[in-house]
Amino acid sequence: MPSPQQARAQASAITTGRTAPGTEAAPTSRLRELFDGPRLSPGQRRIAQYLIEHLTEAAFLSITELADRVGVSQPSVTRFAAAVGFSGYPALRERLQSIALSGLAGGAGEEDRANELQAAVDAEITNLENLRRDFADPDRVIRVGRELSRSTPLTVLGLRISVSLAEYFGYAARRIHPDVRLVTRGGSVAYDALLQAREAGGDWVLAFAMPRHSQETLQAVRVARDAGLKVALVTDLALGPLADEADVTFATGTGSRLVFDSYAAPGVLAAALLQAMTDADAERTQARLEKYEQLSEQHQFFLRD
Repeated sequence: MPSPQQARAQASAITTGRTAPGTEAAPTSRLRELFDGPRLSPGQRRIAQYLIEHLTEAAFLSITELADRVGVSQPSVTRFAAAVGFSGYPALRERLQSIALSGLAGGAGEEDRANELQAAVDAEITNLENLRRDFADPDRVIRVGRELSRSTPLTVLGLRISVSLAEYFGYAARRIHPDVRLVTRGGSVAYDALLQAREAGGDWVLAFAMPRHSQETLQAVRVARDAGLKVALVTDLALGPLADEADVTFATGTGSRLVFDSYAAPGVLAAALLQAMTDADAERTQARLEKYEQLSEQHQFFLRD
């Protein structure tokens, strides 16, 4: 029977995907460790997810069979193998077979009873825990929220996959700020909006940039800076071309266990910035919220509980 310390270590390993001291990683844990390191495209994540869920069968498939099962091309499988550190599919399949056979020899571990959806939730819990530690010193969020509150107009930028976060922030910010301008189209449309915001007296842009990071987001941020706007960036990486262009960067993890990313931590960070904006001008916030409640009641925006 394991000691209490070993039991706690094993429980932690099940939650985090790490192997507890003195225990051998279950096959799914070993695959996750193999696939979690590199940044994979959505198509490559589909391959990884299929391999995790069907390891004992998939480990013995040919490249043609695997491509057919996942619904991707053979070159996509080859690129996936290279992305996770192998010279080609044969080398990857050899590793998969080794992991599959060791799992059959040792029996199914506790980790194998956790499915991919649970693992995705566990990863987001870790992201939120990291964000909580970052919030131990809230001064930077408070300071940037104050600056965003003062910027009139306030521009909110989010292109491609980041549109949803930008729209959430923009929708809420309009309740407490008199002039919020949402930019969700790239190219010259974004350039026009940014230049007009600066000409109208705006000082700040809040930009959301989730992976995969687009060239048009980088160009829009550069246009904003060249026009004299300051940029607060919410993204997943503290380093890189986008962060280099921003005046302030808030980096927080995204969930990458599933085919498409999930954004629990960036969503909470956006809500924290909104809270900082409300606190920066409490009187204006109260007045605007009361006016909105009157309008919503007058026009019956919402169902009565």
